[in-house]
Amino acid sequence: MGRVHTSGFEQLSQTQVVAVTDTNPEAAERLAHQTGAKVYPDVAGLLSDADIDIVAVCTPTVHHYDAVVQTARAGKHIFCEKPLARTLEEGRKMLCAVESAGVKFMVGHVLRFFPEYRRTKELIDSGSVGRPGIARLSRMGVFPAGWYGDFQQSGGLTLDLLIHDFDFLNWCFGKPQRVYAQGLNQKERAEHVDYALVLVRYKNGVIAHVEGSWAIPEGWYTKFEIAGDGGLIDFDSRKTAPVTLHTKQRGTVQESPVEESPYLSELRHFVECVLQNREPEITGQDALEALKVSLAAVESIQCGKAITL
Repeated sequence: MGRVHTSGFEQLSQTQVVAVTDTNPEAAERLAHQTGAKVYPDVAGLLSDADIDIVAVCTPTVHHYDAVVQTARAGKHIFCEKPLARTLEEGRKMLCAVESAGVKFMVGHVLRFFPEYRRTKELIDSGSVGRPGIARLSRMGVFPAGWYGDFQQSGGLTLDLLIHDFDFLNWCFGKPQRVYAQGLNQKERAEHVDYALVLVRYKNGVIAHVEGSWAIPEGWYTKFEIAGDGGLIDFDSRKTAPVTLHTKQRGTVQESPVEESPYLSELRHFVECVLQNREPEITGQDALEALKVSLAAVESIQCGKAITL
């Protein structure tokens, strides 16, 4: 993700990548060579650079807390990869540090910048499907390499992967009320396989079924259905047409939005918020709420009971 964000900042006319640090010095040197940036041996050194206005935190999840708190205290604006943190306590402390420092802060819940998800949110808000009742979402892929497979660092797919869908659902339907999940817990998990099915009940009555897999050998795909009493929104990344709306009044309508990279769009939005002194669309509290659902799902898998939020 460090490379992804570097590419994004390099494409924006308002920004220039001026410094980089990595626990792997060779990786830092390669990235610096591409951009002409300076290399620092650690975060403290990087934060001492007066030329830096924004810091992108792209570390493993377990290190987000230290990096964000240090950066906030240094007075730099922060774009942090999702999830916000590994624990709720760390997440809350991070938000306090950002608020105390008065810096802009945004977490990379990038689904909000994918056109098919953004368009779906618009359709829901406009009443195109009537009153929503059921949502079914799947996010399926291969087992990731590196630290993602270490549950203590990443929280497994429920925290690292499905948090995308939890944030999207919160964005669409508001406050979640109860979470129940089944999945492979730490004792049962086979090597390089993970799976979970999470049910989320929202205070407005919507029930969401969220499925995640790190066991799909043929690669990644996502799909969802949002059903209401007036219609159905259907999306499957394996289809050509991104979004299909079926309504009682209009029949079937194809939605095919065209977009720039969502990862570039989210950075563009954040940079504009910094320059214009306005709050990002995705708040720190939004990121904390998605984290609450993810960790409740982890707890439910471990204890076998529903968790009330």
